[in-house]
Amino acid sequence: MRSFHPFIVTREIIQQSLQVYWALARIMVPALVLVKAAQMLGLVDHFGTLLGPVMALLGLPAVLGIVWATTLFTNLFTGLVVFFQLAAGLELTVEQVSVLGVVLLLAHSLPVEGAVAKRAGVPWWATVSLRVGGALLLGTVLHLVYSSLGMHQSVAQLHWQPDVTDPSLLAWARAQFDTLALVLVIITALIALMRLLKAVGIERLLHVALAPCLRILGIGKAATNVTVIGATLGLSYGAGLLIRDIDSGAMSRRDSCLSICFIGLAHSLIEDTLLVLAMGADLFTVLCIRLLFAFVVIAVFARLTANPRATRSAC
Repeated sequence: MRSFHPFIVTREIIQQSLQVYWALARIMVPALVLVKAAQMLGLVDHFGTLLGPVMALLGLPAVLGIVWATTLFTNLFTGLVVFFQLAAGLELTVEQVSVLGVVLLLAHSLPVEGAVAKRAGVPWWATVSLRVGGALLLGTVLHLVYSSLGMHQSVAQLHWQPDVTDPSLLAWARAQFDTLALVLVIITALIALMRLLKAVGIERLLHVALAPCLRILGIGKAATNVTVIGATLGLSYGAGLLIRDIDSGAMSRRDSCLSICFIGLAHSLIEDTLLVLAMGADLFTVLCIRLLFAFVVIAVFARLTANPRATRSAC
């Protein structure tokens, strides 16, 4: 049995964490600055106006296009702030906020998360097509089914409203610094947790339990833990670990591609779902249906890219 050296293990964890964090920070910081510049120039609001006609396909008021545009370019929380500012003057049904919630969950933070996904091996066109196209497809289907069956037609109850944040540039910079610092803390905790899971044998149990589901998606065992982490905590954390494993040769290009695509459709299943529920959305819709949709889409994608040549062109 290998001897346990706390200082050596701690040093290894810190080194791995800094490597993962540096790979992410080089992507996230420029993307965050570009998004802020677009906001200050009014480009996000303009894009929101252009999305107005698209919202009709989802059975939503045109004004909510600004909510999706904000969420696409920034993050879910910022989009919800805009939503709650607009929702006071609207009488939305549970169906409408559920459809909007699914759309926001599937397609948000594209500049940052798309850049991270690209570093993990998934090109921009694939990320945008998968997440925006998936959001429109599932949102439209849900609207047609719910409206035709008369489901979730009661008025939605808003369960929470965030405080209005300081709009100054200094406050924005401070918030980004806090976020990036938190990312480092979480990455370090995740890597330490993975070491612990491996040491006590839980990692092996996770592989055994999840292997059948991931096999359906075409994802190998090497990506099991990373996929679970990305799905539960967030794409950036999962992708950061994916980048590490790709660079070290521990994971194949195909596993990385399928894993990051799955995480793109179904990530932050706990935190983001709770945020959307505050809009008055239906839990089964924004969690269970979204997760089922991710499994079906990636299973189909895996079959279409089973040929190595197809995998190289898609990823």
